[in-house]
Amino acid sequence: MVDAKKVKEAPKKAEASKKVESSKKNEEKNSGGIGVSILALAVALGSLGFSIYNYNNNGNTTTYNYGVDGNTASFVEGSIADVAAKVSNSVVSITTEIRTKSWSGASSTSTAAGTGFILSESGYIMTNKHVVEDARTVNVTLNNGTTYKNVKVVGLDPLNDSAILKVEEAKDFKPVTLGDSKTINAGQQVIVIGNALGEYQNSVTSGIISGTGRELVASDSTGAAYEKLSDMIQTDAAINGGNSGGPIVNAGGQVIGIATAYAYSSQTVGFAIPIASVKGIINNVLATGEYNRAVLGVSYLPVNPEIAEEYNLPVKNGAYLYSDNNSAIISGGAADKAGLKDKDIITKVNGVEIGKAGSLSTLVGEYKVNDTIELTVIRDGKESTAKVTLQAYRN
Repeated sequence: MVDAKKVKEAPKKAEASKKVESSKKNEEKNSGGIGVSILALAVALGSLGFSIYNYNNNGNTTTYNYGVDGNTASFVEGSIADVAAKVSNSVVSITTEIRTKSWSGASSTSTAAGTGFILSESGYIMTNKHVVEDARTVNVTLNNGTTYKNVKVVGLDPLNDSAILKVEEAKDFKPVTLGDSKTINAGQQVIVIGNALGEYQNSVTSGIISGTGRELVASDSTGAAYEKLSDMIQTDAAINGGNSGGPIVNAGGQVIGIATAYAYSSQTVGFAIPIASVKGIINNVLATGEYNRAVLGVSYLPVNPEIAEEYNLPVKNGAYLYSDNNSAIISGGAADKAGLKDKDIITKVNGVEIGKAGSLSTLVGEYKVNDTIELTVIRDGKESTAKVTLQAYRN
């Protein structure tokens, strides 16, 4: 286990905000965690072409057509170089300026560097929230050296460490291909490409997925908690300062995660946000230009064997709708309107089991606002289903 006291943020990062942890409580409650460092700089990775979105006849539930699942592929001799070469034009470097004030009131400007990956030909770019949050200016540099200044921050994820930017002057940008983080496995080979240490653009590292479903607390250089992160992908592919915000890519050249944090005491322990958790936001931005996260409007405990034993639950995986204080169901929210109640256990989202495939919030994160999803629910020992129309997150 990484010692929470041995957590160090990469240089050049202004003190991180703690807003995320408080805003996240309405949607998810987690216990425990590992202290690691949020990357002040960032990593990026792209791939072959953006995913196609399809809709069912009622226009509600979103599905994704990615072709063959790249998680079934393996790297062979020379293929790491081939994948890296193909994705390089989808990798961008991000630099920011942050205005800070000292205790005496004197102001100063600090700089930070990170990475992002291109989502669309029209110039939408994904990165980490901590890379651009509180930035006075944001600049983006493409692989060919072209720099765009004063790039627009479209939105910051209220429940996760992700953000989307927009280059207004973009023309024929090369987008990535998104993969499926629900089907990844420990031991699967991956690569990371990014702006290592904020200086070495398009650095390539390789490794495996070390584990999934990790919970951790990312901290800044002072050791103060910055953000609680859940359902993270762990990898031993080297992630350094400057890698944050860029994807982890499978052998099929598909992005399956966003590099986010590392344990400074070990160069083989890095963490990434699963791409499934932000697909709904991406879909919404590309369709409407608006940045919204779809949520159920619940608080819950991720069910594991310990939680199941403590609360005498009939299953060992799922989401237990429970709150120590008030109701776990937010009044007027999507779950409330669908008739969910305190102490319900959600076990599946559109037939996908909560657990190895992802947490409740990650699986819901695949869908956009106003999508209707089907939840499998256990109440009083009996299983049933509920249709829920997702709402936008509100502070």
